[in-house]
Amino acid sequence: MDVMDVGQNIEALLVTANRSISVKIPLELDDGTIRVFKGYRVQHNNARGPFKGGLRYAPDVDLDEVRSLASLMTWKTALTRLPYGGAKGGIAVDVKELNRGELERLTRRFVNRIHDFIGPQTDIPAPDMNTNAQTMAWIMDQYSMLHGHNPAVVTGKPVDLYGAEGRESATGRGVVYVIEELMKDEGRDLAETTFCIQGLGNVGSYAARFLDGLGAKIVGVSDVSGAVYDEAGLPVGEILEHVRKGGDVKGYAGGDALPGEELLTLPCDVLVPAAVGDVINRENMREIRASYIVEAANGPVTPEADDHLRERGVILVPDILANAGGVVVSYFEWVQNLQNFSWKEKQANAELHSTITEAYRRVRKLAKRRGLDLRTAAFVLAIGSVGKATVLRGIY
Repeated sequence: MDVMDVGQNIEALLVTANRSISVKIPLELDDGTIRVFKGYRVQHNNARGPFKGGLRYAPDVDLDEVRSLASLMTWKTALTRLPYGGAKGGIAVDVKELNRGELERLTRRFVNRIHDFIGPQTDIPAPDMNTNAQTMAWIMDQYSMLHGHNPAVVTGKPVDLYGAEGRESATGRGVVYVIEELMKDEGRDLAETTFCIQGLGNVGSYAARFLDGLGAKIVGVSDVSGAVYDEAGLPVGEILEHVRKGGDVKGYAGGDALPGEELLTLPCDVLVPAAVGDVINRENMREIRASYIVEAANGPVTPEADDHLRERGVILVPDILANAGGVVVSYFEWVQNLQNFSWKEKQANAELHSTITEAYRRVRKLAKRRGLDLRTAAFVLAIGSVGKATVLRGIY
């Protein structure tokens, strides 16, 4: 807020969430045990359109985390000029402890408790950590039982159930589109640029595959099991196939095996954290050797580490820009559902490229004009957009 003078009144409106929902979800497991889970949905701001944001299932989900991520969604949708606000939600659960049937019942019970607060023109959830197209199908079905047929209530659904072609790969693809633009601006050839990708989940695996297809040299990858590194470049296709068949990075027979956390400090030109938040922090920030960090995950760099790295001249592309591909193609899915019409993947990819590169260009232009880092420039644009919409709508 030091860079922008939005005024105390508007600042208070933008910082405060519109609504925070906490619910209790009792569930009888298949063995007869009854467990009680906590579910959350935070609707941060809807000045620019319906609330939009993912649902994550993880043991450490709590209201503070969800509230923080909901605000990021507000800025992400504003930066990419999507007609949405920001929201986030989740359930505090270890998905490994439940079978498929139990997860389905948990999901449907959660919908029963929040269905009055979500809807195609109100709040549209989407997949996030440990949720997927199947989870969204359950939500759509349960909501439709209560409100009638409504595919547009969630995005990220299976293609065979009103989902959009290209949605699954959209976040990783968007990350690569941004990297391509960044490297052009920096005068770097992808084939001569080395990459480390932390996390081979949905986002990291697609980013790795697309970068490899463009000829980039990926020297390090990691997942929860560990990391593998080879300064000559890794056979990304082989590693991804190994993981697809049920293996993990630690079990891949090739390269130098390392503890997963060491990947962040390996020598490379571009570091792509694509897993969880706060992985680059006070403990390891001085050991980071990358010249560029592209935030494919939400909040992977703590504020203290961000300040330190910026002072060292490291260029960071913020999450609200780098990983916005998922919500961009979610918007396309929503539009298709509302129109009862479907696009081909080629069209979705072309529109994604146009939307996210245009957002990058606006951020880069403002950063250069005002002498700002990319994160600050991105937030200036996003906050300005939401603030303007708030004023134009009026306070009521």
